[in-house]
Amino acid sequence: MADFQKQTVQWFPGHMAKTRRLIKESLKLVDGVVEIVDARIPYSSSNPELNDIIKGKPRIVLLNKCDVADSNATNMWVSYYKSKNMFALPVDCRTGKGLNKFIPTVQKALAEVIEKNEQKGMRGKSLRLMVVGIPNTGKSSFINRMAGNSKAKVADKAGVTRQQQWFVVGNGIELLDTPGVLWPKFDDSQVGDKLAFTGAVKDEVTDIETLSCRLLETLSKTRPQAILDRYKLDSIDGLQGWEILELIGKKRGFLIKGGEIDYERAAVMICDEFRGGKLGKISLELP
Repeated sequence: MADFQKQTVQWFPGHMAKTRRLIKESLKLVDGVVEIVDARIPYSSSNPELNDIIKGKPRIVLLNKCDVADSNATNMWVSYYKSKNMFALPVDCRTGKGLNKFIPTVQKALAEVIEKNEQKGMRGKSLRLMVVGIPNTGKSSFINRMAGNSKAKVADKAGVTRQQQWFVVGNGIELLDTPGVLWPKFDDSQVGDKLAFTGAVKDEVTDIETLSCRLLETLSKTRPQAILDRYKLDSIDGLQGWEILELIGKKRGFLIKGGEIDYERAAVMICDEFRGGKLGKISLELP
C-alpha cells in the first residue's frame, strides 16, 4: 500500500491520434470552437494541444460540473479566461444550469464572423461550432441539452463518443461533436492524478486503491475538514493517504473475512463520493 506514490497515470488509446487528425481536418468547416473543461480542474482538463490545433478560431470555454466545484474558484477562472480574451461560462450540462447564456455568448464571440456574413449578403447564415474536450467532461450532455434530444451518447465512462456528428441546436447554430481527446503523455504527474480523480481517465486503467490514497492525501492538505465531516473522523493530521483510507474503511465497517479491511470497497466509495460532490464543492486548481 505504501508504494502508491511510485505509480503514474498514463493513458493514450490508439483512436486518440485519429481524433486529433479529424479535428484538424474539420476546422475548416467551423466558425469557432467550444471547449468543455471540468470546472474543478480547468487547467488539467484542457488539452494543451488545442492551442496549436485551433489557432485563430474564436473559442468559448464551458466550465462544466460547476455544481460540484467551488464557486469562488470558478469565478476566478472566468476572470482569468476573460483576461486572455476568451469567453467562459460556468455550466452544469446535466441539469442545464447556465446554458441559457450559451447562445448570447456565441453571438458575442462570433460577432466578426456574423458581420462578415452580413457584408457578403448572407445574413442569418448558420454559425458552425466544433465541440471539443477530453473524455468525460460532458460534451454529449451539453449537445443533448442544446439539441433537445438524446442522440449523442451519454455515459459516466470515459471515451464513449467515437465518431463526428452534426447537431442543429436552433438560433442558426450547428454543433459538430468530436470524440474526446487526451494527449499522449502527462508531463506533470499531478495532471494525470487530477484527471483520474475526476474520472476523465478510466478507472480500469488505474489502481483504484492507489488513486483514492492520492486523492485523500491531496484533500488532507487542501480540504481536511471535508474528509473529517464526511467520514466522521476526529483527526487526520500527519497521516498518509493509505492510513486515512484505513481509518475510513474501519469507520464504515468495510471488512472482509478475518476482520481485514476491504480497501478496494472503501477506495471505490471515496472516489465516487468525491466525483458526486458528497465531500462538498471542491476545486483542485486555481488560475
